[in-house]
Amino acid sequence: MASTRSTTSPLWGEAGELWRADGRLPDFSFAGYGCGSRELPQPPVTANVRDFGAAGDGEQDDTAAFQAAIDRMEEGALWIPPGRYKLTGQLRLARSRVVLRGAGAGETVLSFTRHLTDISPDWGATTTGERTSNYSWSGGLIAITGDFRTAPLGSIVRNASYGERTIHVDSTAGLTPGQRIEVFQEDTADNSLAVHLYTGDPGDTDKLLGSTTASLVAEIVSVGEGSITLDRALRFDVRAEWQPVIRQFRPTVEEAGIEGLTLEFPDVPYAGHFRELGYNGIAITNASHCWVNGVTIRNSDCGIILKGKFCTIRNLVMEAFREADAFDECTGHHGIYIYGDDNLLEDFDYRCTFIHDISVSKCAGNVIAGGRGLDMCFDHHKRAPYANLFTDIDAGAGSRLWRSGGGAALGRHCAARGTFWNIYARKSQSYPAGFAPASLNLVGYPTEEAPVCQPEGRWMEPLPAGGGIMPANLYKAQLQHRLSR
Repeated sequence: MASTRSTTSPLWGEAGELWRADGRLPDFSFAGYGCGSRELPQPPVTANVRDFGAAGDGEQDDTAAFQAAIDRMEEGALWIPPGRYKLTGQLRLARSRVVLRGAGAGETVLSFTRHLTDISPDWGATTTGERTSNYSWSGGLIAITGDFRTAPLGSIVRNASYGERTIHVDSTAGLTPGQRIEVFQEDTADNSLAVHLYTGDPGDTDKLLGSTTASLVAEIVSVGEGSITLDRALRFDVRAEWQPVIRQFRPTVEEAGIEGLTLEFPDVPYAGHFRELGYNGIAITNASHCWVNGVTIRNSDCGIILKGKFCTIRNLVMEAFREADAFDECTGHHGIYIYGDDNLLEDFDYRCTFIHDISVSKCAGNVIAGGRGLDMCFDHHKRAPYANLFTDIDAGAGSRLWRSGGGAALGRHCAARGTFWNIYARKSQSYPAGFAPASLNLVGYPTEEAPVCQPEGRWMEPLPAGGGIMPANLYKAQLQHRLSR
């Protein structure tokens, strides 16, 4: 999205020559399907939903036919021919290597006529005690659900620092190169891990109550005497006080996908904040290396709820034709809500506005890249979302870029090393004071304020007049840098 004039940043240089693994700029290159190193697969069609009785005429209820087809699939793509498929229930997918494939977003339409509360009520409350449906921020009418199967493999017996790749363990028995493991830590009652993930400036954390965790899934590249070396650097310190362990990472659901179709919900007025009943699109929960590609979501309360790891959402269109609510003047709650780590959202087009367009909460390593919206907000929903990247994005009007939610006393909105690299907006922005600790990285930021580049303090590099900071898309540059070594 950058035009002709550009410059480089001291955090990266021209081709990564200035980058340091222990510096303030994280490595985001492992985000997405296949950790960025593999293209999305194209499995062959092995079944046709019409053969299970789906009509695709917009009149017959095709829910049972769809679920029967999904349940019979061993692997491959379930072909959904052109048509409008009326669905009155939730579709559940809990198997690896199964793909729902339409003929294209303009050809295959899944029309969901009931919300999740009508199908399976799940009432709860907000952080202030207001009664609401839990579907206000969770669940999807297409649900990909698995289990990470994270059984303990051993304890980490020596402290390690952010940026290091070698960790010392109590036993290397059963650990081999190529094995995927998770480095995992839990907070103490005084929220010391949360304080660390906010680089010492967390704001009010009284209601976190020691609930913060830190996770990194990585591949073992070598096994030494009492130690293992990983294929990626730690994005947090490892300390004994947080009971660090390594766990197996063997997800029950991987390589599942949804592609080439539209999810449509009734054209009824948006009910407003915390009044949503669950016209929600897709929920990916405890699954990894899954994808959503070439999908349009229309008139949703929440578009995609992503609680997976290493998933890719690509070529997504969000649109709405229903009436906006009077207070927020939005047509939905969360466009995309990311709870998981190391996911990639790229090449997206928001043609409507949500109260929270893109949300991140208690997560890290996610990349949001190469998209556009009418007047986007980058919602950081507290609970220590750290080391997430927003890059090469046309945010549109820019009137609410930093609008964010989250309950009181749950930390600052954004935690350590949140990075915004080449963000374009029509309205000039100011530094978002109080939004995050000083480890926030603003590079290619649409501001008229003076640059400030303090290695241990604030970092803000304005967009050059008529151009951007090179590279235009930091994620792509970091991925190329890693794969070329």
